[in-house]
Amino acid sequence: MPAVTPDSTAIRTALWRALHVQVDAEPHVLEDELGMQLAAPDAHWRKRPDMDPEGTRGYRASIVGRARLIEDLVAAQVAQGVTQYVLLGAGLDTFALRRPEIAARGHVYEIDHPDTQTWKRQRLADLGFREQEWLRFVGVDFEAGESWRAQLVKAGFDEARKG
Repeated sequence: MPAVTPDSTAIRTALWRALHVQVDAEPHVLEDELGMQLAAPDAHWRKRPDMDPEGTRGYRASIVGRARLIEDLVAAQVAQGVTQYVLLGAGLDTFALRRPEIAARGHVYEIDHPDTQTWKRQRLADLGFREQEWLRFVGVDFEAGESWRAQLVKAGFDEARKG
């Protein structure tokens, strides 16, 4: 596995999504513990100040609410024939893995730093996930000024397709 790991925001977001399932009352807005498997935190991760169930309640609600809203919008658009979904700054997002019945109906393009993408692909392989043709990992260094749009097209995104 590469020495570089995703940034702390990607890790924290994945852990908050898992924490939602573990500590918040049902029904859960989003069921995602796969991100925690990707992040592979140490045994004491829930003791971190940024994982305090009460102190992070609002952040968690924002993260899972936004994710659920977007996933519902994507599902609705796919039902209308849209076949391309782009995630900028994908981090440890797990939509394509958790919702293959939707994702496989087109292409999901996850854009993030090349090191993050390499790390995530390796972690997925370590966890037994096979790469899918419909899931494209697009490495882009935003801070270096790389054109995410050019890399997206290079990965197979069809700019001419409306849906």
